[in-house]
Amino acid sequence: MKTVTVVGASLAGLYAARELRAQGFDGRLVIVGEEPHRPYDRPPLSKDFLIGKADEDQLALSDVDETLELGAEWMFGVRARGLDARGRTVLLEDGRTVSTDGVVIATGASARRLPGPVLRGVHTLRTLDDARSLRAELLRGPRRVVVIGGGFIGAETASSCAALGHAVTVVEAAPLPLLPQLGPEMAAVCAGLHARGGVELVTGVGVAALHGDLAVHGVELADGRVLPADVVVVGIGAVPNTSWLAGSTLALHDGVLCDDGCVTALPQVVAVGDVARVGGARAEHWTSATAQPRVAVRNLLAGRTVETVRPLPYFWSDQYGSRIQFAGRRRDGDQVRVVEGAAQDGSFLALYERAGVTTAALAVNRPRPFTRVRRELTRGEARPVVPSVAEPVAL
Repeated sequence: MKTVTVVGASLAGLYAARELRAQGFDGRLVIVGEEPHRPYDRPPLSKDFLIGKADEDQLALSDVDETLELGAEWMFGVRARGLDARGRTVLLEDGRTVSTDGVVIATGASARRLPGPVLRGVHTLRTLDDARSLRAELLRGPRRVVVIGGGFIGAETASSCAALGHAVTVVEAAPLPLLPQLGPEMAAVCAGLHARGGVELVTGVGVAALHGDLAVHGVELADGRVLPADVVVVGIGAVPNTSWLAGSTLALHDGVLCDDGCVTALPQVVAVGDVARVGGARAEHWTSATAQPRVAVRNLLAGRTVETVRPLPYFWSDQYGSRIQFAGRRRDGDQVRVVEGAAQDGSFLALYERAGVTTAALAVNRPRPFTRVRRELTRGEARPVVPSVAEPVAL
């Protein structure tokens, strides 16, 4: 294999490039990035960067020395428009082509948008340019902010807006935010963080329309209410960036379909990160984007699947001064109980259990005991933790 092209200068793309060199690939390495920026860390965009505590230099995932050590050809500000897998060519929107022996697809995902006309004051928060635009507007003075979507991006953005002194309302169509991830008991507990942070939470109702001529001035809910708004942040999920692969021989369904080793139907093409549907699941988490590239690159260089990856799901979120951490594979019907601290005090460790075995763990401001349980879950040796006094879930 003389040339490998990484399509996507993302976190997963950078990790794939690092792995290629670490695993002995010394050929031509090409990295294609749609954005004009070098790889940067996305989690701080809705937190420290948004409130002005971090600048763009602190978001960088690599320095000049590492860039030189990788010895890669970087192509920034250009989007891939096609993959000719048979001809082993990546087609770029500016007309250029890259002949390649192997491809790592790391094009990530794009923020889902609301239908209708584009109004000033309506934002998504997925990219550095998104964060720049939103931060500039928030720093102009007090605003009435409506965040649509109570997931992690929505909650973190609402927390940051509240910290800046804005009046914030979060609208969540589901009965509770984070319901699929945490289950009803713990979702209710975490929903209480919004009230503690001075943010109004509206649940169980969708958005019917945005009001405004050139600029937004209101959000109409499905029940007829209209929330006044100077700024609207849409945080309703993301769509994997696979449109450029239409017409290729790759299987696409909510991402690029891969086996458990991140290998597509073509052994010379692997996929990693938010765009990859690995073993039937697509995970939009930092840990997946950093764990998958090692295995994907090994399989790419081997020309077949010689190793698989199934890391324990793990995510964290910083909201209203609290650190939320979750690890494991929760299912509906799992029992959950608080084993350290107390939910009403905002500092606790909760375990999810099925048939007497711990399946997942949730912690709020309890990093040390959470790390211990996460390590046990990762080893597959987790057992029920029996505290001196079992604390019932307090809502």
